[in-house]
Order: sequence, then C-alpha cells, then structure tokens
Amino acid sequence: MNQQSHNQLVSFIWRIADDCLRDVYVRGKYRDVILPMVVLRRLDTLLEPTKDAVLEEVRYQKEEMQALELDDAPLREASGYVFYNTSPWTLKKLHSTATNNQQILLANIEDYLDGFSSNVKEIITRFKLLDQMRHMADKQVLLDVIEKFVSPYINLTPHEVEDPEGNTLPALSNLGMGYVFEELIRKFNEENNEEAGEHFTPREVIHLMTHLVFDPIKDQLPPVMTIYDPACGSGGMLTESQNYIKNADGPIQAQGDVYLYGKEINDETYAICKSDMMIKGNNPENIRVGSTLSTDEFSANRFDFMLSNPPYGKSWSSEVKYIKDGKDVIDPRFLVELADYWGTKETADATPRTSDGQLLFLMEMVNKMKPVGTSPIGSRIASVHNGSSLFTGDAGGGESNIRRHIIENDMLDTIIQLPNNLFYNTGITTYIWLLTNAKPDARKGKVQLIDANLLYRKLRKNLGDKNCEFAPEHIKEITDAYLAFAPIEREIDANNDPVGIAVKVFDNEDFGYYKVTIERPDRRRAAFSAERIAPLRFDKSLREPMAWLWAEHGEKVYESGFLKGQVKGITQWCEEQGITLNAKQRGKLTDTKRWTNLRDLLETATVLMGDIGTEETADFNAFRTRVTKAIKARKLKLSAPEKNAILNAVSWYDEAAEKVIAKRHKLSGADLDELTTHLGCAIGDLADFGWYRQKDGSYMTYETATDLRDAESVPLKDSIHRYFLAEVKPHVEEAWVNLDSVKIGYEISFNKYFYRHKPLRSLDEVTRDILALEKKADGLIADILGVEVESELESAE
Repeated sequence: MNQQSHNQLVSFIWRIADDCLRDVYVRGKYRDVILPMVVLRRLDTLLEPTKDAVLEEVRYQKEEMQALELDDAPLREASGYVFYNTSPWTLKKLHSTATNNQQILLANIEDYLDGFSSNVKEIITRFKLLDQMRHMADKQVLLDVIEKFVSPYINLTPHEVEDPEGNTLPALSNLGMGYVFEELIRKFNEENNEEAGEHFTPREVIHLMTHLVFDPIKDQLPPVMTIYDPACGSGGMLTESQNYIKNADGPIQAQGDVYLYGKEINDETYAICKSDMMIKGNNPENIRVGSTLSTDEFSANRFDFMLSNPPYGKSWSSEVKYIKDGKDVIDPRFLVELADYWGTKETADATPRTSDGQLLFLMEMVNKMKPVGTSPIGSRIASVHNGSSLFTGDAGGGESNIRRHIIENDMLDTIIQLPNNLFYNTGITTYIWLLTNAKPDARKGKVQLIDANLLYRKLRKNLGDKNCEFAPEHIKEITDAYLAFAPIEREIDANNDPVGIAVKVFDNEDFGYYKVTIERPDRRRAAFSAERIAPLRFDKSLREPMAWLWAEHGEKVYESGFLKGQVKGITQWCEEQGITLNAKQRGKLTDTKRWTNLRDLLETATVLMGDIGTEETADFNAFRTRVTKAIKARKLKLSAPEKNAILNAVSWYDEAAEKVIAKRHKLSGADLDELTTHLGCAIGDLADFGWYRQKDGSYMTYETATDLRDAESVPLKDSIHRYFLAEVKPHVEEAWVNLDSVKIGYEISFNKYFYRHKPLRSLDEVTRDILALEKKADGLIADILGVEVESELESAE
C-alpha cells in the first residue's frame, strides 16, 4: 500500500468517529471504540475466506467425534491462523441480517465475540470491547459503526478489491496494518494531548536500529533467532526486525526461524501488539502483559537480539517495592558486581533514581543476554534513551554503576546521537545505545560515539513533536560509519557551520573517573557563653517547633503527658509555618523523656561553663582537654554524642585558629610500610594524604572541616596523587587527599567530545553591523559615540 492509500484509509477510519460517535462519547474516548474495531475487522477479514472450513471442523468435532470440548489444533489449521471463530457470524453477516432492534443485534454480536479462540478473547477483554458494544447498542449507534467498518469503500483485507465504482482498493499488508494502528494511536493521543510516541517509534528509526543490530553479523545468524523487547508497545520493533531478517529482497535473506517476545504494561497497546502477532503468524503467547520491572516474566529466557525504546523520564516509584526492600535491592537483575578503588569486589546497587526508570529496562536486557559460550554471536542490544542515561548520577550511584558495569564488561559498543524532534512525543536529544557481549577483536576495549544529530530532512507537516526524519541515505551513512569503526571529522560549510556526521573512537577507560574527597583541617575557636549553650535545650533537627513550645508553655513541657495533649496545636502551628513533620519527628516532639534529657544536657553545660569560664581561645585542642578534665572531675555521665553536642555548641570555625587534632599516631617501620603500600605513596608524601610527621617521629591526623570539604573528578587514566599535586595543592596548601573516600564513576558527554568552537566575528564585522543599524536609527548611536556614520562605514568596508 502506498503512502497516499495509507493516508486515505486512516482518514476514512478517523471520520467514522466523527460520523457515528460524536453524541455518544466525548472526543477523548473515541479511541476506545475505533482501535478495537479496527483490530476486530482486520481479524474478521482474515477469517472470512476459511469460515466454512472452520464451521465444518466444528460440526465434525461435535457430531462425528462427539467432542464435549473443541480441539484447538484442527480449528487453527482450518482457519490458517493461530486464532479462529466458531460462530456462524461475520461482521458483514451481522450487518446484512440486522434489523433496527439493537438488542437482537447485540445478542448476535455477543455470540460472534464468544466464538473466538481464547487468545482473541483476551484481546477483546483488554480492549473492553463488549462493554463498548453494549454502550453503543444502548445509544442506538452500534449498527452504524458496524456498517462503516464493513463498507465496500474501505479495504482492511490483505487482498486487492474493487469498490462499487470500480476503483481499486489496494491490499492492506500486515506491515501496512501496523502503520494504520500506529498512525491512529498518534492522532488520538495528539487529540488528547497525550504522549503520541509513548507506544511506538518512528519507522525510520527502527530501520536504522535493525541495520545496526543485524548487518555486522548478517553472515553469522543462527538457525533459530529470538528477539525481545521489554517495552514492546504495539510491537513495531519486533515485527520490523522480523521483516528485516526475513525479507527475501533484503541484504540478509536469513533462512532460520525467528521468534518474537515482548512485554507491555498498557492493556490497549498490548492488545494491539498481540493481535498483530497473531495476524502475522507469530506465537501470541510470547507477548505478555504487565510491568517488566515488577515481574521478571522471561527469567528463564536468554535472547539473541533485543531492541527497545523504553519510557524515559517516567517514575517507577510504584514498582520500588518489587525491586528494593528499603535500601536493599532484592531483584538480582538490578545488582552488579564491581570492584572498589582497592580492587575488592562487592555487590552494588544498579537502580537509578525513582523519577526515571529507563536504565532499568537496559539492565533487564543485559540480564537476558546469551553467554558467548552458548552462542558464538552472544547477544546484541539496541536501545533508545534520552541524555540523562549518559551522565546523571554520581560516582557510586545507581546510574553510574549501570554505566560502569556495562563499560567495564566491554559490552558498550556504540552510542549514536540522533537529531532533535525525531520522535513523536519529545523534542529533546535522543541516543541509540548498541551493546554486545561478543565484540570482534578490533572493537574490544573500545567505544564508538557517532554524532548524527545534523543528519535529517524536514517534514512538510509536523507529526506531534516530530518535524524531521531520516532519509534512506542518512540510514546508510550512519550504518556505514558504524561498520567502519574509524574517526570521521565533521565537515564545515561556507558559513563555517558544521554539517554531516562525526565519529570518535575511545578507550573504555576514557569515560571513567575517580571521585575523590579533598579535605582541609578544621580550625576552631571556642568559648562558653549562656547564649551559645541555650540551644542545647532543643533537638537540633526540631529547633523551631521546640523553641515555640518552650516559649508558649515553659516548664510545663517537662510534665508527664502534657505534650500529648498539644498534638493538635503543634500540628496547626507547623502547618502555618510550612513545616512538615514525619511520624518519628512528631514522636520526638511530644516525648517528655527526650525533653528532659535535653534539659539535663543544658544544665550540664551550664555547670561546665561555671568550671571553665567564658574566656575565648583559638586553641580548641587545649579547650577540649579542659572540658574533658572537668567532666571527669565532676564525674558527669555524658555519652560521646552529648559531649560533642556541647563542644560543637560553644565552638566555631576560624581560619586563624589552631588545627583541631584528631589523633597522634606512633607508627613502627612495619606500620609505615603498610600505610604507604595502602596509599600507594612514598613516606615523604604522607602529608598529601593527611598524615603529618612530627618532630618526635610520630604522625598527626587532623579533624576535617566539613564545610570546606570538596570533591574532584580525576580521569581513570590519570594518577590521583599527580592530579592533586598539579591541580589542588598549588591553590590550597593545607589540603589533603582522603583516599578512603574514592569512588569510581562513569559518564559520557557528547557535548564535551564533539564541541567545536565557532570563532567570534571580527571587530570590523561587528562595527559594520552596528553602524548599519545606526544609520536606520537616525544617528542616535553616532551622537553617543561621537563618530560619523558614513566615514566609519567606508572605513569598515
């Protein structure tokens, strides 16, 4: 079917909604009728030629075989498909024998729908089609809708037919049927301001993906191939992949069998996908409905090829309980084994932030890869993502761990940047990730980045956000660049603007970095005062509401049970102040024992102030020693946190004060060897790692100033110590490296790798433009600058 015929068919179906449903449904609900009716009519047309054979098989089983239940296999064989209908009805017969009695028509339709095989009945249930039929019958429009779908002016059959005027209506192939589904979905979603591309991907993007996945190994395809899409939508990725492999005129011409697998969470789209599988002779049981993330439906399967366009920028909060228990990951698909800076392997979290679950789908596909020992070609993956998958998440976080796992295991082959506005539902930049666990030798340890965002042709009319597309020559250029695996410098046109494609090849390690904490010593002044210790009466995290309660009620807050009666007032005051309290905080706020403990702490601090005095000192070390002695002298019972609370209350950072000592260490020769081996440095370099040699041979470590703490990202190919000496030490003399804080992260920045500086225009060019504008502005600028426009223009020329 050509594009014009396709558009005419979509327009005809689109008009059915306006002609028949305008007064029965709100506009946003038209799709609830039209989409299932398109599916039903398509199935109906496929079964029409074998209706008599199926009915004869039904008669034979019931009369000759005396069967109590019909046997599916002979019925499928009689229909020629993996589905059938055992009722005597077809949609045309329902229409031709109908009267104005809607209830009789509805009864006949119920009989017709009940005659379908169980796989079609599930689709009917997912579409809630029977409910829609009943509603239309109640509103007296059911017959009108059926009449439209069996009209001789519309051809949903796979055969060429003529309309009553003798015009040829082209056959609707299975591929063409997929296009019709997707165009209708796009139009309905656009009408409803929904995401038009949520369930399908532009065909030219899928064509590109199939080339990238299959072309490199077209001569090595196994005799049986499995293809999986964990977010299959209406099935476009799966069926296009199958068409590409099995196309007799295509570049592959594979002889093997292809089995398609997919999962889709949306009932309507699942129903479309499953019906499409049945129409095309694929096993519909391999298409499952539900959440890929919450249930590992294909846990026992491993697939040769996986292609997907998972949802990005969508929350998976509702599915966290299936993946994590608190902070612990309980689904093994989202756990990876990574080594820390010291080489110790540990199991790490591979879940992204809950606001965006796209990388979970990538991990699902990685989990389903075939080991090379099982299949020489391993598995190949093509997955579409937005930019956040490339760089969001800090070192040690879930997103970075996912990237690290994929890259360090040498699975990331290529990432391709696509043009903006290529997809229906988003104008942002998107990328195709290509993964394989069986890289050829020339590509091992390497990652190829292809910037194809300037390759496109404009559409004459926008389709949602989509305003451009790939032409066949663009797909070929990208595929050729991918296969060549060689750098390509982007060309520059006459206006000094970049055009065409750019390619760079990197080592895996180029994307990795060490995130290391840079510490500085804490320097503190200290002095007791009534004002400084007063806040000890309140919990630091609840200071505002506790201070309000103290101001309102004074000593009553220490009376048993008093605060329990103030819950309503506390809640009201917090709401007025915009303060949100969780259950634990509310419990602490009304806990008399907690209030009493804090009062006792304040009283202890007051006692210590009396012993030590209020003199200010710049030596916190001596001050801390005096406080410790005073506590021991009075035999005060203070826990370490309580003691620290008092010390923190009466001290503050001052860069002119003495460094705060953490500990003095006496190290033997063996201790020094162990320490320098651990840090990977010489004895003379220990100060760079926070170990300071004293005159007596001991080593001092200092408390860190958390407010001055900083972090540096050091490329994996660089040395942390070298980087520190070159980039940090010259600027902050007393800083040191906290090597025990090091985490390894991975990120990929297309902007950094493909950025090309465009030189600024010359001063003469800018002057000429300004003066030309000035000439239009009646000389105002010339008066301000004190120049003559004509002479300056001549000079500029």
